[in-house]
Amino acid sequence: MVTHAVDFTRTEKFNTTELDLFLGRDYLVSFHTAPLRSIATFIDRTLKSAGAGPRGPDRIAHTLLDLIVDHYSPVTEELRAELEELEEDVLSRDSTQKTLVNELLHVRGDFTKLRAIIRPQRDVIDRLARGDSKLIRPKLLPYFRDLRDNLNRLDDTASSYHERLMMAFDIYLNKAAFEANEGIKFLTAITAVTIPVMVIGTWYGMNFETMPELKLGYPWAMGSTIVTTILMVIYLKKKKWF
Repeated sequence: MVTHAVDFTRTEKFNTTELDLFLGRDYLVSFHTAPLRSIATFIDRTLKSAGAGPRGPDRIAHTLLDLIVDHYSPVTEELRAELEELEEDVLSRDSTQKTLVNELLHVRGDFTKLRAIIRPQRDVIDRLARGDSKLIRPKLLPYFRDLRDNLNRLDDTASSYHERLMMAFDIYLNKAAFEANEGIKFLTAITAVTIPVMVIGTWYGMNFETMPELKLGYPWAMGSTIVTTILMVIYLKKKKWF
């Protein structure tokens, strides 16, 4: 059996350590390249129990697998805490911050890794829980079924957190698009306000010899410019563009 132990902290990356279990009728061999809390916990419990620990290689295998699965729960809680912080940041931070996108993608990668670890192990333990292996005694099948149910719950929890994360990412994108549209709308409003000035200034800037309105050209141009600009500002305020 190939399993993976997880180790997750806020200051370090999401790490996994492979644990290989070779199960026989009279033996159980474990292989791992780094120290594991599950192995250390099992040894410590066995030494403290003075020989009253689990008997039989299949029972020991279940105990080790159960300890590994138990260590998944703190990981999901840590990821849940990070997810809640990101959800708050999406609503409170300035959407132009690039670090928020990196954090969202980083946590998404952690959830993807966790689900990629849980699902293959759930399939392996499911075969053991159904009694497909003759190396598992029938009286231990309920224990393996309970272990499979725990992995199913963890997978469902990780899936729900992943969906919440994707919703937070969608909210972030919608917020960024809304703020960009607000900026474009403001620039459009400024352009609309300056249109009367540009039109009147362009009209009176033409070099015609005979223009009847030139007698009162300057006062007329100033008055019409001010009036049309004020009317444009009032109109845009009613439309809530300012």
